[in-house]
Amino acid sequence: MEAAIEPESKNLRRGWTTGTCAAAASKAACLALLSGRFPAAVEVTLPGGQRPGFALAMEDKGEGFATAGIVKDAGDDPDVTHGALIMSTVRRAAPGSGIVFKAGRGVGTVTRPGLPLPPGEPSINPVPRKMIGQAVVEAVAECDGYESDFEVEISVADGERIAEKTLNGRLGIVGGISILGTTGIVIPFSCSAWIHSIWRGIDVARAAGLTHIAGSTGNTSEKAVEAHHGLPEVALIEMGDFVGGMLKYVRDHPVPKVTIAGGVAKMTKLAQGMLDVHSKRGLADLEALAKLAAEAGADGELVAKIAGANIVSHAFQLAGEANLLLGDRIAALAWQTAAKVLSHPQIALEILVFDREGRLIGRTGFTPSNHFEPSPASATS
Repeated sequence: MEAAIEPESKNLRRGWTTGTCAAAASKAACLALLSGRFPAAVEVTLPGGQRPGFALAMEDKGEGFATAGIVKDAGDDPDVTHGALIMSTVRRAAPGSGIVFKAGRGVGTVTRPGLPLPPGEPSINPVPRKMIGQAVVEAVAECDGYESDFEVEISVADGERIAEKTLNGRLGIVGGISILGTTGIVIPFSCSAWIHSIWRGIDVARAAGLTHIAGSTGNTSEKAVEAHHGLPEVALIEMGDFVGGMLKYVRDHPVPKVTIAGGVAKMTKLAQGMLDVHSKRGLADLEALAKLAAEAGADGELVAKIAGANIVSHAFQLAGEANLLLGDRIAALAWQTAAKVLSHPQIALEILVFDREGRLIGRTGFTPSNHFEPSPASATS
């Protein structure tokens, strides 16, 4: 992923995607291959028409090849690829072959269906491929040439290690990172990259023929739902705070059974109608939670304690000590929020609520998401 959450400030510095860096490196390498000289700096065209310039961080050429490298600057985004050296080696290819993409060291290879690229292809996404192609065309034009057949091999220094911090392994991309980007620009803390990774995870699960996927808000709930249902890794969708982003995509790309799993705080927010459950979107309403506790049978003293709790987990601790099944009520209301988004007769929805230790404290049954109320938990397998 090249980003995570929304910006705290509009003044944060933007950066460049791995796709932009790969395009710049490819243009520089192609210029060197054709002219024998590397440029001091190189400009590339982004999908939006912008023309950023880049200085080369490394250059090398030999018999039949030229290699250039660009250090990725992600701006003020906490990007795992920030500072990575993105390299492109360009060679002439057989006449009529066009541009042939290769995965060098540190760039992953697709091994599972469902991604924008078929298995066996280097994980250089479609928009970066177009950008690289355009960059090569510009290089040829600057050299007054007419060639159009090149092999472009993209590599990333230490890319195998960097990939361990991404979702590539789960998506079946092995050997390194992906070359990504749809605009060429990294917007600091943008949620778009995370949401796109959610979509690709759903695509892979569907392509694998799975009939049940589970979106989780964090690591604890993911491990808990995996154990609860015995799901394979490819069925696990790390949706984080973006419950709405996952549900909307599943609505348009149906899977028969969908579980939404999370901790008490985020599931309480979902129960209270929030589809983006990040803390910056607002806190769970403890007064409303106290009213739910009263509806579930809590006495006045417990209701007051819950209303005055420090955080949601403390409120649930108080409810648990009083043997109040608040989790099931939260699960039922969270189901209603999520079902309104799905509203699909062929998608059965389930909600699971876990505490910090991964213990199940609230659940619904699987129920077609176009119903008005969830089935009781006893209906689950």
